[in-house]
Amino acid sequence: MLKNGIKKNKVKLIIVAEDSSDRTKDKFNKLSESYNIPIIINGDIEVLSKAIGKSNKAILGIEDINLSNEIQKINNGGEIIG
Repeated sequence: MLKNGIKKNKVKLIIVAEDSSDRTKDKFNKLSESYNIPIIINGDIEVLSKAIGKSNKAILGIEDINLSNEIQKINNGGEIIG
C-alpha cells in the first residue's frame, strides 16, 4: 500500500525504523530517490508502531505536507533547509 502511495505522489515523507532490515532500507531509499521524496531513518520499530497505534510497523508514509514539514524540521534540529 505504501508503495502505491509513493507511486501516486501522495506520500510527502518516508520514515524508516533504524532496526528494519537492510533490504527494506535499501528498497525505500531507492524509492525515495526515484520519486524525490524525503526519507528519515530514525527510531525503532516499536517506537514507530506505538506512534501510530499499530504493531510491527517499520515504515511510515506521511501524506500530509504540513506534518511532513514539521517532522523534517524537528529531525533537522530547526528549520528545513532548501
